[in-house]
Amino acid sequence: MSIEWITLLMFGGLVLLLAMGLPLAFATGLIGVGFTAGLFGMDGLQLVASRIYSFMNEYALVSVPMFVMMASILERSGVARDLFDAMRVWAGGMAGGLGIQTMVVATLMGAMTGIIGGEIVLLGLLALPQMLRLGYDRKLAIGTICAGGSLGTMIPPSIVLVIYGLTVNVSIGDLFTANLVPGLVLSGAYMAYIAVRCALNPALGPPAPREERALPLRRKLALLKGLLLPLLVVGSVLGTIYAGWASVTEAAGMGVAGTLLAAALRGELRWATLRESCRQTLSTCGMLLWLSFGATAMIGVYNLAGGPEFVKELITGLPLPPLGQVAVMMAILLVLGCIMDWVGICLLTMPIFVPIVTAMGYDPVWFGVLFCLNMQVSYLSPPFGPAAFYLKGVAPEDVTLNEIFSAVWPFIGLQLVVLAVVMLLPGVALWLPGLKG
Repeated sequence: MSIEWITLLMFGGLVLLLAMGLPLAFATGLIGVGFTAGLFGMDGLQLVASRIYSFMNEYALVSVPMFVMMASILERSGVARDLFDAMRVWAGGMAGGLGIQTMVVATLMGAMTGIIGGEIVLLGLLALPQMLRLGYDRKLAIGTICAGGSLGTMIPPSIVLVIYGLTVNVSIGDLFTANLVPGLVLSGAYMAYIAVRCALNPALGPPAPREERALPLRRKLALLKGLLLPLLVVGSVLGTIYAGWASVTEAAGMGVAGTLLAAALRGELRWATLRESCRQTLSTCGMLLWLSFGATAMIGVYNLAGGPEFVKELITGLPLPPLGQVAVMMAILLVLGCIMDWVGICLLTMPIFVPIVTAMGYDPVWFGVLFCLNMQVSYLSPPFGPAAFYLKGVAPEDVTLNEIFSAVWPFIGLQLVVLAVVMLLPGVALWLPGLKG
């Protein structure tokens, strides 16, 4: 069977199985095992098992449950609530001030957790009611929560970066370093957008009432103590990585220790908290592992059949310069992001795309930054944007999914602008890792 037919049948079958409602992990696994047996016989299944074992044997994979547990403990310990309260009192009389400071909190939370579900839920519970109470434009408030809560995919320590690094065998520490500046640029773009819109029309983001910002300076400074524990957690993870004191896996362990200490200092370290955090960690990691099994099996047999060379000839044969070919890959990822989970996208496409990008002379770390920016868009994109559904679960009943999706379009536009900037100016992502060299 020709590689053209194999490609058509494999990915057409995947779309059909997903349309029938089969979970992605089992759809990819079924196709991987079926095509392996059909193309290479039953003995070929040993190759699938070997490939899965090699992926699961990576030491850096241990960091994933650590980061998930860190996020789960933070979600339950009240640290994020203190962080929000500490930042809110400094919004003052600035139009859009609460929206901007919500984005600051979202950025710090992204640096503490690395996953987005808990961030959006917490911001939806803490910040959205406050902004709506102050009379913020509903779409601006909703878009701020969804976009800010999704920063966990960009701001290290991001689980997206860990899975990408393991999939394409790139240094996760370099990925963390490279994503820091683009992540902060994206966060800054969100803040600038909120500030400009509210400066042009203060009614979109009214300042807090005078009585709420009339706290004495001593009280405001006391509330800033709420920043100490979050900064402790961020320092225990990112500080140890950037300083070269610890690997990503070791830093993840430091992060769990930091969150446990923070919860203990707050008096929130209870057996129920640990039990629920462990349960959430097992559930999340179980989902990630099943997706990894299926996608690794499917892409493994496709590689054996000669798929990467076929895709390389297909893309490089386009009448476009190399950067244009990278743009085509980004367009494919944008489309896939509307219908698939980021884990499946990473495991299915990166083993094919990254060798092509590397052969063109581009840095795979830079391409990893582009991938993360692309997945930022996928978290907001209809019809399956996870951020919208996370927020819908905790938003007031009158907030509809249609309203949420209509609110995120300006922020999707900002994501695409930053994606284009990093594509055209790779130094935005690569200059900080270059300093380490």
